[in-house]
Amino acid sequence: MAAEEKKSWLRRRAEGAISRGLTRAYQTVKVDPDRFLFQLRAAYGLPIATFRGVYSVEMSRLDDVADSVIRSGMKLAAAEGAGFGLGGFLTIMPDLGILSAITMRTIQKLSLIYGFELNTDDEIAELWIAAASAAGVDISRELLEKEVVNRFVPKVIQRIAARASAEVVEKWAGRLIPMTSSVIGCALNYYFVRAWGRRASAHFRKKHVEKRARLAQEQERLTAG
Repeated sequence: MAAEEKKSWLRRRAEGAISRGLTRAYQTVKVDPDRFLFQLRAAYGLPIATFRGVYSVEMSRLDDVADSVIRSGMKLAAAEGAGFGLGGFLTIMPDLGILSAITMRTIQKLSLIYGFELNTDDEIAELWIAAASAAGVDISRELLEKEVVNRFVPKVIQRIAARASAEVVEKWAGRLIPMTSSVIGCALNYYFVRAWGRRASAHFRKKHVEKRARLAQEQERLTAG
């Protein structure tokens, strides 16, 4: 009974930390689109002047950039997990908050890579639908409120945090031992971002392909007319 109570307490704490981390990533540490656009041109060599330009870039190049961004997020999360892991149990909650922010920023970058700029409520909703997909959360009920982003996003964050906290409680048990915790925290954070990043990337890629096809059809109609 005591073990179950401890797990329940830990899960509530983890859920709160993840929820705060996701909310912070949404409200205060968003990716700067202009800076990231410059990075896509300078660091990755994409020949684009705006994010709309990605729809004329070869899919393989976009996929390579997406993979690179996910790997960067994985390395950052691993380093953060190793550092916070030295504190064992005491640093689990701060680690989860930062990990959530790193993961969400990675997902935001993936959104931009595939041409979704987060300028409209629909695009913001799509970002969180992708995040839910990455977490393996079914938000079909919440989709009814997708048009009202200020209500939709907090509900999705709550669902994601609840799901992720359950995963955390099961896998982060080794974090109770400080020195071992550093190695475990590094590995868990690394694979956490990899799994979420890949699922989010697949979501945005699918949406990108659909939109690319629509744009091609529109261009054909204009040419024919």
